[in-house]
Amino acid sequence: MAVGIAAAALCAALTPVLRPLLVRYALARPNARSSHVVPTPQGAGIAVIGATLLVAGIAILSVLGAQPLALWTVFGATVGIAAIGAADDLHPISVAPRLAMQAIAVGAVLFAIPADLRIVNDFPIWLERGVLLLAALWFVNLVNFMDGLDWMTVAEVVPVTGALVVIGLFGGLPASATFVAAALGGAMIGFAPFNRPVARVFLGDVGSLPIGLLLGWCFLELAFRQHLAAAILLPLYYLADATITLLRRLAKREAVWLAHRSHFYQRATDNGFTVLQVVGRVFVLNIGLAMLAGLSIYLDSTGADLGLLAAGAVIVAVVLRQFSTPQR
Repeated sequence: MAVGIAAAALCAALTPVLRPLLVRYALARPNARSSHVVPTPQGAGIAVIGATLLVAGIAILSVLGAQPLALWTVFGATVGIAAIGAADDLHPISVAPRLAMQAIAVGAVLFAIPADLRIVNDFPIWLERGVLLLAALWFVNLVNFMDGLDWMTVAEVVPVTGALVVIGLFGGLPASATFVAAALGGAMIGFAPFNRPVARVFLGDVGSLPIGLLLGWCFLELAFRQHLAAAILLPLYYLADATITLLRRLAKREAVWLAHRSHFYQRATDNGFTVLQVVGRVFVLNIGLAMLAGLSIYLDSTGADLGLLAAGAVIVAVVLRQFSTPQR
């Protein structure tokens, strides 16, 4: 609780201090992907990630003491991928070098993870880590893709990190990851008033990319403890919206790296939903998915996991269908 409050207070204090600089140097102008209609400063992710890493780092050292190199590699990679995002916010970077730099950051995290932490023991470790590299790289970018509506990332991160903290308190997540989740959730609460529709400031890539990395690492920690169903259920809405949208665009032979408004949440606003209606549904959906994730850990059986994953897929499909249907 104290970690979340401290991160929220620090982020809430830093954001208004940064905003004048962001107005001057990092103004996001409306484009084909945008849901805003006036230029808005981006880059408040500096406050979110700064508060998260500082508060979590102090808490971990104070409570847990010295930590293995793998944890500090996560912190370093988070700073690195935030720097990539900041550079892209200021002067757009072409796709290939951007992905290459992101892959280095994600790869560093995976390389530092002890070899005895496995999800599927029967797979060669090089194959599992290769799959995880692609999956984590996709997740980092889909969090960025989904950050296209006021309060959208808040509606995703707050319930998900809340669930991770509860899971950690019951021993399903390492203490270090629990502290990081608490700090990230608190920082997003501190950011929320400034991003409330109509937003006065955006996260920017400097925020969305490292948020994706930190959340992805927390989900990996869950999966390494054989809670794979929970690790899939918690981000299932983001996974479904972004992945289905990508596959649709590939099927239409569209240039998937270009800005667009094809995500379900974007189509929802075009179909008559207000911003608050969209993010409200996403928030409630994520609470439901968090409950299913917790239940999967509690029941701890393959049959229950399959049933709960199916239930999660159904409720996500219901929301996606609602977003795809024009409002009368």
